[in-house]
Amino acid sequence: MNMLINAVLLGLGATAFMDLFALIIKKLWNIPSLDYRIVGRWIGHFKNGIFSHPNIIQTSPIRNEKVIGWVAHYSIGIIFAYALLLIWGENWLIQPRLFPAIAIGLVTTLAPWLMMQPAFGFGIAASKLPNPSMARLRSIQVHLVYGIGLYLSGLFISILFT
Repeated sequence: MNMLINAVLLGLGATAFMDLFALIIKKLWNIPSLDYRIVGRWIGHFKNGIFSHPNIIQTSPIRNEKVIGWVAHYSIGIIFAYALLLIWGENWLIQPRLFPAIAIGLVTTLAPWLMMQPAFGFGIAASKLPNPSMARLRSIQVHLVYGIGLYLSGLFISILFT
């Protein structure tokens, strides 16, 4: 199968698994996940040449920010899945292994820590938030779950297409 199609299937599955986990955490312990409207607001301001904010929460909302945020969320999941296939090869899908998926999941934690959180005005690795350690731990947790989702999605794809 085409590598792009594989990456789309893998990324969609892993991101959906991550979102299911977030939904379960919210229902059981009332711990909210990232509001993807914030991501959409951030991206929506790119057209004005604004790439970082003192505090994204206080930045003026943009039209369709929720949709933009969710599309970005799933697109990023697909891009990271593509990275897994680029690094470990499409043969990874024939017999998925846990380590590469977990490694990609954990490495992707660098994206929010070094790019998104500073651009949102939250500091590097959430250093400006009231409880940066908790924010960091939650980022690691969510990206670890994404990695597990990559592995499980890879297993599902390998069963379906091999």
